[in-house]
Amino acid sequence: MTLFDRFDEKTPLTGRLAMGIEYDGTHYCGFQRLSHAASVQGALEKALARVANTPVRIHASGRTDSGVHATRQVIHFDAPVPRSEKSWIFGANTHLPRDIAVRWVKPVPDDFHSRLSALARRYRYLLINQLNRPVLERANVTWCRDPLDADAMHRAAQALVGEHDFSSFRAAGCRSKSPFRHMHFLEVKRHGSLVVVDIQGNAFLHHMIRNIVGALVSVGRGTRDEAWVERLLALQDRKQGDVTAPACGLHFVDSRYDEAFALPEEPLGPGLLLSTGEWTGERSIPDSRMVRLRRGRPRRAAQEDVS
Repeated sequence: MTLFDRFDEKTPLTGRLAMGIEYDGTHYCGFQRLSHAASVQGALEKALARVANTPVRIHASGRTDSGVHATRQVIHFDAPVPRSEKSWIFGANTHLPRDIAVRWVKPVPDDFHSRLSALARRYRYLLINQLNRPVLERANVTWCRDPLDADAMHRAAQALVGEHDFSSFRAAGCRSKSPFRHMHFLEVKRHGSLVVVDIQGNAFLHHMIRNIVGALVSVGRGTRDEAWVERLLALQDRKQGDVTAPACGLHFVDSRYDEAFALPEEPLGPGLLLSTGEWTGERSIPDSRMVRLRRGRPRRAAQEDVS
């Protein structure tokens, strides 16, 4: 995929379709549809229904929280009517608010499921580390006016790589049956005034990333030593944990699938980091039971797998 591929306006697309979605989550209660508040899912289903002239139900690769953004949320739905690639994309974007956009659409096999087929999910948390408060970036970064030692944060974060019980980093109301998650990598890098926490894993617990960032910021400020994160992980007790970082700095930037699905590859966001030049799919996915089960397996087999 290039940045200027033209959309096909003649070939009708039917059956199961995958879509790449980008959104600014500032004004939404999160991705999941709610009856009492605005959601990304609600806006998308309403727009797609206008294109199809009939209700459309979508499924997403992950449910982002209130205020969290996404540059590569992957959804799927079963198209109730045939529409061309251009019609699905341009039609949906015409009826979507300006803070949500469809980037691409692609036919996928009937056994593809945006959540159950996902091998990995990747987030980036952006901290703007400067004395003065940000203005133009304020809705997409978290401001930290105290100097941060990004190298110390990175060293501390390595204790979380691998498969662990992340009870110390899950929200009190988290409904996941298991606190175990497999962290593929966790990097902290500085790009000028930006300190970026880049994290990929098989899945994440409620508020897990924001709680990890809160602990890492304490290390970066020097109020905690580098071994603090490892000790906190071993405690397996959220009550002993650190603060939860604000939602505005968190971006869902990638959802990885088996190469057989051939989903479009795009430069990883958010826009403030496009100059780093990394595209989706460049990082390897560590071998695990979940990855072995989900690669090339039909959806009904994936449903029996762990999340």
